[in-house]
Amino acid sequence: MSKLAQDFAKYMIIAKLNAKGVVEKPDVIGAIFGQTEGLLGGDLDLRELQRTGRIGRIEVNVKTAKGASTADIVIPSSLDSSETSLIAASLETIDKVGPCEATIVVEKVEDVRSNKRQYVVDRAKEILKGMIDAGVPDSQKITESIKEAVRTCEVSNYHGLSCGPNIIDSDEIFVVEGRADVINMLKNGIRNVVAIEGSKVPDAIIELTKEKVVTAFLDGDRGGDLNLKKLLAVADIDYVAKAEPGNEVEELTKKQIYKALREKVPIDHAVEKKLAAKELKTFEKEAKPEEPTEKMNSFLASLLDDLIGTRAAYVVDKNLSILSKVPLSELGNMIDSFTGVYAIVFDGKINQDIVDMALKRKISCLVGMGYKERVMPSTIKLFVMKDLRK
Repeated sequence: MSKLAQDFAKYMIIAKLNAKGVVEKPDVIGAIFGQTEGLLGGDLDLRELQRTGRIGRIEVNVKTAKGASTADIVIPSSLDSSETSLIAASLETIDKVGPCEATIVVEKVEDVRSNKRQYVVDRAKEILKGMIDAGVPDSQKITESIKEAVRTCEVSNYHGLSCGPNIIDSDEIFVVEGRADVINMLKNGIRNVVAIEGSKVPDAIIELTKEKVVTAFLDGDRGGDLNLKKLLAVADIDYVAKAEPGNEVEELTKKQIYKALREKVPIDHAVEKKLAAKELKTFEKEAKPEEPTEKMNSFLASLLDDLIGTRAAYVVDKNLSILSKVPLSELGNMIDSFTGVYAIVFDGKINQDIVDMALKRKISCLVGMGYKERVMPSTIKLFVMKDLRK
């Protein structure tokens, strides 16, 4: 599962693959993960880097002609330049994809930030020229335009999360929902802000809230309420501020932002805290799936038994037919290759990440060996071994 959006990467690794035969996207992704594993040590293992958001989703575009395949490969990276170069060089050690001999050549590594800075400079020149051509420029407007461009470029990185440049130095911080919220806060002079960026509260946010005075600043809709419940369940929140009903933080004006922050309330006065605590205590009841039919029960139990010790997963359609068996470590990258997926049965424990992945892809059922952690209740049916052997 990838957490790093491409517009947040520092670098883009762009490579070209040539295979002496026909290969498909899952073959290429499998080769990249499989043949680089352990090559650069644990700190630069691609699976771990992707799990922690320092390497983004690997994009592969395969073309086949006359019995041979070529592929364009793009890998976003938030590592530093030397580490990114090592990852790029490791791709060229791959010599086989699927059943075919293949070569990968790194064409270039683009510095995304450099491109953005150049764009800002060029665009600022265009804006200034347009103002001058229109007449005597308003110096205040010029200053504000440049300040806004600079603030947008000030978006920083805290453990893979979008944030302002003062997030570490400030004693007080604001937690918002996404990158767009961070940008809007920066535009309006608030630099000690960090985004959750996902359906699960990151461990980095949880640890940060233990050290700072924290205000959760959330959208004025049901999504904001749900994010507040998630934060209260795992993080140390001191105050709550919300946009006006129906508004989102990324859309607020400066006046609306400061009004909402002035009206923040201590967490002890937030009703949502009790609701979140109650939700966690009743987790077993809320997450308990509907009783499966006898046929489904028997089928899923047999698949789960067959997977014990394999670290693999079965992908199943709604007719209870097996679409594929894949390595569990590559499930997140390969799941989009299948259509009509109804259930995933896997040799592992259910956690929030796999629930989020299934929810995003509208998968109806997850079957695992047990629960690794408490997960937020959802519409997905969750089965573990004890559910299927009643």
